[in-house]
Amino acid sequence: MTEQQRKKLLDELLAKQKAGTLKPADRYAIPPQEMPAQDGVVRRGNVSEVATGYTQTQARLEAMRCLQCKTAPCVAGCPVGIRIKDFIVEIANGNFGAALDIIRENSLLPAVCGRVCPQEVQCQLPCTVGKKFKDVDKAVSIGRLERFVADWAESKHSESTPAVAAETKKKVAIIGSGPGGIVVAADVRRAGHDVTVFEAFHKTGGVMVYGIPEFRLPKKIVKQEIETLEKMGVKIVCNYIVGRTKTIRQLFEEDGFDAVYIGVGAGLPMFMSIDGEHLVGVYSANEYLTRANLMRAYDFGKGADTPIAQSKRVAVFGGGNVAMDSARTAVRLGAEKVYLVYRRSEKEMPARVEEVHHAKEEGVEFLLLQNPKRILGDDDGRVRAVECLKYELGEPDDSGRRRPVPIQGSEFEIEVDTAIVAIGNGCNPLIGQTTPDLEMNKWGNIIVDEKCKTSIEGVYAGGDIVLGAATVILAMGQGRTAAAAINEYLETK
Repeated sequence: MTEQQRKKLLDELLAKQKAGTLKPADRYAIPPQEMPAQDGVVRRGNVSEVATGYTQTQARLEAMRCLQCKTAPCVAGCPVGIRIKDFIVEIANGNFGAALDIIRENSLLPAVCGRVCPQEVQCQLPCTVGKKFKDVDKAVSIGRLERFVADWAESKHSESTPAVAAETKKKVAIIGSGPGGIVVAADVRRAGHDVTVFEAFHKTGGVMVYGIPEFRLPKKIVKQEIETLEKMGVKIVCNYIVGRTKTIRQLFEEDGFDAVYIGVGAGLPMFMSIDGEHLVGVYSANEYLTRANLMRAYDFGKGADTPIAQSKRVAVFGGGNVAMDSARTAVRLGAEKVYLVYRRSEKEMPARVEEVHHAKEEGVEFLLLQNPKRILGDDDGRVRAVECLKYELGEPDDSGRRRPVPIQGSEFEIEVDTAIVAIGNGCNPLIGQTTPDLEMNKWGNIIVDEKCKTSIEGVYAGGDIVLGAATVILAMGQGRTAAAAINEYLETK
């Protein structure tokens, strides 16, 4: 459908709406609007964003697909409870600023969430339109519409700074500047409290900056959100490792903080405990992506001098979004061949369908029902190959996915010079080791109640350090819960 055809269809629908004759059947007949994107071959050579965003006509047409259900089942799937149908109807009517105002009641990061959140298993999964067609891909594209209004506001320079209440003289420390920390900082600051964010890295943004590649989430978007916090009066201190620079107890006793929020994420990479993981050329996905994203390894020849392998043949182990990010980053860093090795089938992959699709378009080769048995090195201790074993699927395991069962004697080698382990992350033990009264589970996650309160008075926690490796929006959801609890706690303190 051309833009001219889209405009004609939109005019017809708006005329019916004005006349009061627009019916659900008319909405069902609107074709889902595909997201414009860079060509798969072209984008292998750049780190620009893959999806280029809806036009205004596309956004309004997609919004017209929404049935405006009275029960709004989509809201139940949103971890932060955005009034979805209300912001969508504003888009349909061309009131983009009003749509953004509705989103910002519950989410400070619409440009981020619209890009990286798994809407297909959250707000879009219960969408009535998707259920009508028995296909979640036919659901209203809530995430893309959220992204659209955020980008529209940025293009019009119409972003506003949230109002801050009168100063309360209460001090709150936020440990970590990732999505959860940003939300807590904003909500607590809006209540008038003195807020300081402590970040271990030299740049703010957490996983949104070091973990998610530029081609999925441009860093300027995260920078804008941090600048909004600073305009609100939030103080940000980088290169500050709580647990080393100072402990949580010192923040209370020496610096006079009244409450602390822990949002340090889950940044401890897991390995496979197979032979050869010590070889030169083996990376954890965390290290590889941090070098590429935070340290701008993709800018070779343009001022960046990041130590990272100049790989020709890369194997990535894993099937989640981090594995996709690693494989797609390797492509952009010039690898001639990139394999993604996953021990289950594509159906069981935890990665977003969109990310899998984009990886395939960019030439990543999927080796499914296979898993590394050992990594082989040359005489100089560098990676030369991976020995893999083939698998078949057995009965479902505790995750509900069919268990991979090795096929004995099916070993084979893949010639590679780099291997990236992307099988998940655990929790950094530093906070627990330096905060003895903090109750944690056997995996190192902080234990909290329904208000995100920890076992220590005045200390709250959320995001991956509580949930394990989760998503941006889930961290934000816990951040909102924790912020409300902190504000309530400080009112009575």
